[in-house]
Amino acid sequence: MDVFDIIGPIMVGPSSSHTAGAARIGKIARNLLGEEPVEAIIELHGSFAQTYKGHGTDRAIIGGLLGFEPDDLRIRDSLDIASQKGLGYSIRKVSLKDAHPNTARISIRDDSGKVVVVTASSVGGGNVVVKDINGLEVDFTGRSHTIVIPHRDAPGVVAAVTGLLSSNQINIGEMKVYRKRRGGDAIMVIEVDQEIDQNTADKLSELSFINQVTILQPL
Repeated sequence: MDVFDIIGPIMVGPSSSHTAGAARIGKIARNLLGEEPVEAIIELHGSFAQTYKGHGTDRAIIGGLLGFEPDDLRIRDSLDIASQKGLGYSIRKVSLKDAHPNTARISIRDDSGKVVVVTASSVGGGNVVVKDINGLEVDFTGRSHTIVIPHRDAPGVVAAVTGLLSSNQINIGEMKVYRKRRGGDAIMVIEVDQEIDQNTADKLSELSFINQVTILQPL
């Protein structure tokens, strides 16, 4: 724990969990989509669902989807800005099994029809945990330089990715691979110690069986 965990993040108020964390969840979803979203379905669970209007959780998530940081004053007007930018959205209350009280499931689509569905929880102090991407269970915080790689589960894919990172002098702090079944869809989540340059990201994208490479900057 560092001092920022104690005093909380720099943010637009009123709540680190309901505002700053919510904005970060929206921003992660946007980054995983990789394009400007044009439609969003936002499902709120637990405390998020009960208090989202008073705590500005709706404005924070929309702000994150627009690319705003938690301290961006435009979050206060994010609903109007979303309308101006052509981002359509709906907000629903849901009950998610075994989910943290501050959890959102966000489905976003770009103008090409690409859809990303992200489930994440705001766990206090502006910190978040991503729990699901497109139906695949994951578990990461986004506090480190993070590479998210959806891919086909096939022999040699993990070795090719780690070998390329090693050849580029990128040190892996933690790596997890998630899959539903052998030979099906899978996701690598790799936390690294260095910033990933575009050239490395492009080389990763060229590897066999890789569907997409998303680089998440530390929250």
